[in-house]
Amino acid sequence: MTARAAASIILPAHDEAEFIGACLEAVLASDLRECEIEILVIANGCSDDTARIAREAGMRAPCPLRVIEMPTGDKLHALRLGDEAAVHGARIYLDADVIVSRDLIRALTVALARDGAFYATGTPRIARARSPVTRAYARFWRTLPFVRQAAPGFGLFAVNAAGRARWGDWPAIISDDTFARLHFGGAERAQLPQTYDWPMVEGFARLVRVRRRQDRGVAEIAAKYPALMQNDTAPRPGLAGLMRRAGRDPAGFAVYVAVALATRLPGRGGWARGR
Repeated sequence: MTARAAASIILPAHDEAEFIGACLEAVLASDLRECEIEILVIANGCSDDTARIAREAGMRAPCPLRVIEMPTGDKLHALRLGDEAAVHGARIYLDADVIVSRDLIRALTVALARDGAFYATGTPRIARARSPVTRAYARFWRTLPFVRQAAPGFGLFAVNAAGRARWGDWPAIISDDTFARLHFGGAERAQLPQTYDWPMVEGFARLVRVRRRQDRGVAEIAAKYPALMQNDTAPRPGLAGLMRRAGRDPAGFAVYVAVALATRLPGRGGWARGR
């Protein structure tokens, strides 16, 4: 491995005291041999112990861990602050409720150590939900081609310096992960086999709210940055594919369709955790 295998982990966190300890514990337990890593936690608008928990983790960290606090809750501004403070050109953007496997951070860092623009993520594993409706939705959703083949990067994505140079400051948009991914063609993206655990929201109402926000985020990018949509190479299951999946999991299909239909009804916008 060369000295170029280095990356800054940028972790925006808004009232994530319930999650950030386990998230950072997993990162700090990673196999980081021969990698140069720094962690930047941007605590934005927190009213809980997020910053304190992150600082305590930093006291036992084998790599630099800095906590940057800002008074307002604004993920995109937090990403901007993280980018401004980052030492390394390669960036790993990580949500505070994600649990990485031991080998993922190192694998991402090595994958980014190249000259051409590149985007990488891990293979997501949907954490077991408490509510039956979320378990059914997740069971069906994770079989879709977008999840299995398109390196979607929800909760965790990484770019090298040449890739990050493809856009300037983060714009005020809903879907930062989609915005980043669509700056790369299919041959410039990779979904690594190393895994990470990502939780899905609990309950029908929250699934609808998050799905509605996701759809609005994609529509916003299509309207504001139409040229990026040429990189939307995610395969579509089509009606036949959906019907095959419905035959294998009718309950999951029913919940998935119900959520999709409910997103078309009027509803509140705003932020919601997860997908």
